[in-house]
Amino acid sequence: MTTTIGFTDTDKSTSAVLEDVIRSMDAEHVTLRQILEKMGESGLLLLCGLLSLPFLVPVSIPGVSTVFGAGIVLIGIAVTFNRFPWLPSKLADRKLERSKLVPVLERGLTILRKVDRYVRPRLLGLTTGGLVNRVNGLVLTFAGVLLMMPLSFIPFSNTLPGVAILLLSTGISQRDGGVVLAGHLLVVLTMVYFAGLAWAAYAAGNSLLG
Repeated sequence: MTTTIGFTDTDKSTSAVLEDVIRSMDAEHVTLRQILEKMGESGLLLLCGLLSLPFLVPVSIPGVSTVFGAGIVLIGIAVTFNRFPWLPSKLADRKLERSKLVPVLERGLTILRKVDRYVRPRLLGLTTGGLVNRVNGLVLTFAGVLLMMPLSFIPFSNTLPGVAILLLSTGISQRDGGVVLAGHLLVVLTMVYFAGLAWAAYAAGNSLLG
């Protein structure tokens, strides 16, 4: 099932959107699909940022980048096409107990409110408009692809795209063009770093053959 998620719902900060979602939870059970549909793009980008957190260290756990990177790619595609991403029904429609979920979300809300002190709407030309959102979504998707590269044993090969994903997801959700620009630059830096690794491998191969 695909659902239009819209881009106008991010006029509010992610913390404000999450607070609205918590207040709207009046049923005993809720599903991940219902939460993400209520949060719209903000919810997807918040999830994307959370998926990038394990990679903010020089060397990541092997195998994790492929799984989490795939999730980030799905979210990037969803943002690009303004659609709710495909999720397995068992995951999207699994019932979660409100009494256990709300305390977790409230702890997340406390962290997001602290983040709100440092990010704010600025350089709106980099975050506003359908075309710009699609470009940002494509860059986010590409960063997810870079994260999936089987190079976790090489220092910073996951960290660079991981930081880029965190910056992009935060900047897009908060309409902070400065943070989005930093994310774009990190993606370029990642490409340069990977190109350097490829050149070094090629040079080492030639020296061995020679």
